[in-house]
Amino acid sequence: MKKTFVLVVLFVLPIVAYLFFASGVNNFGKLPILTKQVVNVNTANSKVNFEDRITILGFLGKKVLEKKGNAFNLNQKIYKPFYQFKDFQFVMVVPKGTEEKVKELKKELGSLGDNTKWLFVFEEENVVKQIFSSLKTSYTLDENLATSNVFIIDKKVNLRGRNDDEDEGIKYGYNTTSVAELNNKMEDDVKIILAEYRLALKKNTSNRTK
Repeated sequence: MKKTFVLVVLFVLPIVAYLFFASGVNNFGKLPILTKQVVNVNTANSKVNFEDRITILGFLGKKVLEKKGNAFNLNQKIYKPFYQFKDFQFVMVVPKGTEEKVKELKKELGSLGDNTKWLFVFEEENVVKQIFSSLKTSYTLDENLATSNVFIIDKKVNLRGRNDDEDEGIKYGYNTTSVAELNNKMEDDVKIILAEYRLALKKNTSNRTK
């Protein structure tokens, strides 16, 4: 018995502890809905749709290339680990007139790997503001219609985030300027919502086979 106990302590407990901390404490619950029924880009651009997708939504503004560092941080820390999940997409809403700058950014993102799920939606300025306002966050767009924050939109076009964040209280979005925030908060929250939908899919599949 004593030998078995020692083996459990030496081998099993460290593995359990690793899995607990690696997955993040937040992964044991659902990611709260903070805003229901965000304006869908589909109303203005039929090629991109929030419905039935898990979307990372961003606003790069008129000076797209000035947000290149933010896009690269997001690409390395969130896009690369998760882009292969089905129905997962990155949508950047930008003002019309930025097409050439976006083309340059996409080319640079492509040099880092697959960029097929980086989607860009070009809208009139008032539509950009309308989509952003519908998030109902505590953040604002700058004079170029940009923000460093990105947002998680679920398949029912609701904004997901944290309602008990240790720093902000209610956390609507994730600051792409901060690699630490992407690593320590956004990565965990993306895992939560992906796990939520995987679990729902397994449950639906199981019910159909009964």
